[in-house]
Amino acid sequence: MRIATWNVNSIRSRIDRVEAWIERSDVDVLLLQETKATDAQFPFERLRALGYEVAHHGLNQWNGVAVLSRVGLDDVQVGFPGDPGWGEPVAPEARAIGATCAGVRLWSVYVPNGRALEDPHMAYKLAWLGQLRDRAVEWAADGTPVALCGDWNIAPQDDDVWSMEYYLDKSHVSPGERAAFHAFLEAGFVDVVRPHAPGPGTYTYWDYQRLAFPKKRGMRIDFVLGSPSFAARVAGAVIDREERKGAGASDHAPVVVQLDD
Repeated sequence: MRIATWNVNSIRSRIDRVEAWIERSDVDVLLLQETKATDAQFPFERLRALGYEVAHHGLNQWNGVAVLSRVGLDDVQVGFPGDPGWGEPVAPEARAIGATCAGVRLWSVYVPNGRALEDPHMAYKLAWLGQLRDRAVEWAADGTPVALCGDWNIAPQDDDVWSMEYYLDKSHVSPGERAAFHAFLEAGFVDVVRPHAPGPGTYTYWDYQRLAFPKKRGMRIDFVLGSPSFAARVAGAVIDREERKGAGASDHAPVVVQLDD
């Protein structure tokens, strides 16, 4: 089974590229983030026409997550218990959706950005990650293969950014964010892509500004963290850097994981 995660940075702006990539990549399950669409705006029919069942969670023009599967789409869950929420009044955002596909429990997650170290959004980010970690431990406790796939908005290692000096005192690399990420690893989850796509210089995101992509000034912030039973089935993984090229590309590249039966 081929599983991919991709922050598409607006499904309405990039539906043509998403369709073309699906046809080239032959993935069984695609987990999307930052769809930037309400459920009413999401292109369900175009994706179903490609042979996928589709579940989407979108509330407004921000955030938004989806699961596309051609191997079954069962037990769809929108959000997770304990989500601390954001805004005034406080309410959960469209940042997580889970489903069972061919016996594997998959979550599309779009972790809050954090914005800046002292910003209230950073406290929200860390609280959100803490609650997700606790729920993930519960989901995997019975041995079910579970994977948390998506844009984590964290570069957990120094070689996950093109320049640590540039990111000094910025979000994504702070000790608190990295500790929140490593809490998943300490709980038994595995970064299943890194062994197949080692760094340095291996990134999943490049800013649109300052010629970041041709200058190779990127970040690795998109991950698949698998429970032990999921990780044991991983036969390979790749970051599709080619999809970042050309007009109308997302600023993120798809990340693909191959599972053995």
